[in-house]
Amino acid sequence: MTADHTCAPVLEALVDYRREGRLSFTPPGHKQARGADPEVREVLGDAVFYGDVLATGGLDDRLTRGRVLQRAQELMADAVHAQHTFFSTCGSSLSVKAAMLAVAGPHEKLLIGRDAHKSVVSGLILSGIEPVWVEPRWDAWLHLAHPPSAEEFERAFAAHPDAKGALITSPTPYGASADLRAVAEVCHRRSAPLIVDEAWGAHLPFHPDLPSWAMDAGADICVTSIHKMGSGLEQGSVFHLRGDLVPPKLLGMRADLLGTTSPSALIFAGLDGWRRQMALRGRELMGGALELAAEVRAAVEEIDGMHVNDREDFCGPGRAHGFDPLPVVIDLDGLGVTGFRAADWLREHRSVVAHLTDHRRIGMQITHGDDRETAGELLAALKDLARAAPGLDPAPRVEVPSPAGLRMPQVALPRDAFFGPTEDVPLDRAAGRVAAEMITPYPPGIPAVLPGERLAEPVLRYLRSGLDAGMYLPDPSDPALRTIRVVVAGSEGRGPGRHAE
Repeated sequence: MTADHTCAPVLEALVDYRREGRLSFTPPGHKQARGADPEVREVLGDAVFYGDVLATGGLDDRLTRGRVLQRAQELMADAVHAQHTFFSTCGSSLSVKAAMLAVAGPHEKLLIGRDAHKSVVSGLILSGIEPVWVEPRWDAWLHLAHPPSAEEFERAFAAHPDAKGALITSPTPYGASADLRAVAEVCHRRSAPLIVDEAWGAHLPFHPDLPSWAMDAGADICVTSIHKMGSGLEQGSVFHLRGDLVPPKLLGMRADLLGTTSPSALIFAGLDGWRRQMALRGRELMGGALELAAEVRAAVEEIDGMHVNDREDFCGPGRAHGFDPLPVVIDLDGLGVTGFRAADWLREHRSVVAHLTDHRRIGMQITHGDDRETAGELLAALKDLARAAPGLDPAPRVEVPSPAGLRMPQVALPRDAFFGPTEDVPLDRAAGRVAAEMITPYPPGIPAVLPGERLAEPVLRYLRSGLDAGMYLPDPSDPALRTIRVVVAGSEGRGPGRHAE
C-alpha cells in the first residue's frame, strides 16, 4: 500500500487534543500555558505550551491504541527508504549510543573512524565497548579530516576479525562524505553491520545532486539529526534500520534503555512535519537551496582574502569520496585571521552567526530555510569582515600538529580510564600520562583527547594555543586548561586493541 505523505499523525493528534478541549490532570504542570510564568508566555507564545502534552495519555490514549507515534515513524521510514524508523527527542547523541549498543557490548570490538563525534566516545564510556580506531583521510595541507576509506576498514577487519561491526561519520560537518557503498560491502562480507552517523545528512535523500545517503548505500543503521540540516526542532533525531543484521526489537530496547520516559510532543511534531514537507516538496526545496548555495559560493570567492572550499579541495585520491555544497566552508587564510576571531567579529558587528569555526575557517550552512535576502545579508557581512580584517588585533597562532602528531595511542579502554582512579596534573606535566577525560574543540565536536589515550606534547600545545586563540572547549574538568585529569599512574587497567594500522 502506498503511504499517504499528506498525513502528519502527530500534528493531527495535537489538533484533535485542542479541538476536543481535553482537561488534563497530568503533567506537564503548566496546564496548557495557564500556569506558565507570564514573561515566559510573552517570549515563547502560548502555542508552545499548547503543543506540550504527554505522548501517552495526551497525543494518544493510555494504551496508545491510536498508534500516533508508530504511524509517524512508519511514514518517516517510507520517505527515506528504511524498513524501520525510531524517533528520538534526545538528539543524535542518544541515537548513536543506541545504535552502538545494538551492535556491540562490553569488551566487544567496534571499528570506529577516529573523526567520530564526542557522543560516540560517550557511548564507549557508558558501554565498555572496545574501540578499534580507523584512521580518517587526513589532509595535511588543510589540516582537515575526511572519512576513512573502505580500504582502511578492510585492513581493520583483517587485523580484528572479531569486531562486531563498524561505525563511520558521513558526511562530516565540513560536507565531505565517504564511499558508503564500498564500506558497507566490506562489512557485509563478514555479516557485520555498518552504523552511519549521518547527523549532518538529513537532507540527502531528497535531491539527486546530493551525496548518496546511508540507507540507499546499504548501511544497516543510520542516525540523522533533523534539527541540523532539516527543519525539525533542536534535539529532534531519528535512527533508521534496514536489513536483518540488527533485529529491530533489539535496537528499540537499547534506545529505551537510554531515552527519556517523558518525550517532547513538540519535538515529535517537528519530526513529523519535516517528513511531510520533504516527502511532498523535498526535491523542490533542496533544489532551491543548492542553487542559492552555488550563488553564495561564487560571490564569496570574489571577496579578497576568502576562498570557499569546494569539491576540488575535498575530493580526490586519498581524500573524500563525495561533497555536499550546502555547508559553505570559507577559508580565511588569505585574510590573516582565525575563524574564531572572524566569527566573534561577525556576531558582534553584523549580528551574523557562523556555525563552524576553527583556526583558519568559518562555516555558514545554507538550508532550504534561506533565501536571497538572508544570503545577501551574509555576503554583505563577509565583505565588511574582509575590509575590517587588516585592523583586527592578530589572534595568537594555533599550533596545529601534523596528522601523525594528532594521533595518540589508546592504552586503556575509555570506560576504564574515565571511571578509574584519577588525579589532576598541570598541563606542562601531562605528556606521557593517560587521559581520563575528553577534550573537544567545538564545533564540530570531534575530541582531540579521549579517555585512555596517552597524552602527547603536540596535542597539548594545540589545545593550549587553540584556547588562547578563542577555541571553545566545553568538556575539560578545568575550563582554563591549567590542569588535565589523568589516570593515576599504574592503574590504567585493561588495554584495548590498537587502532587499525
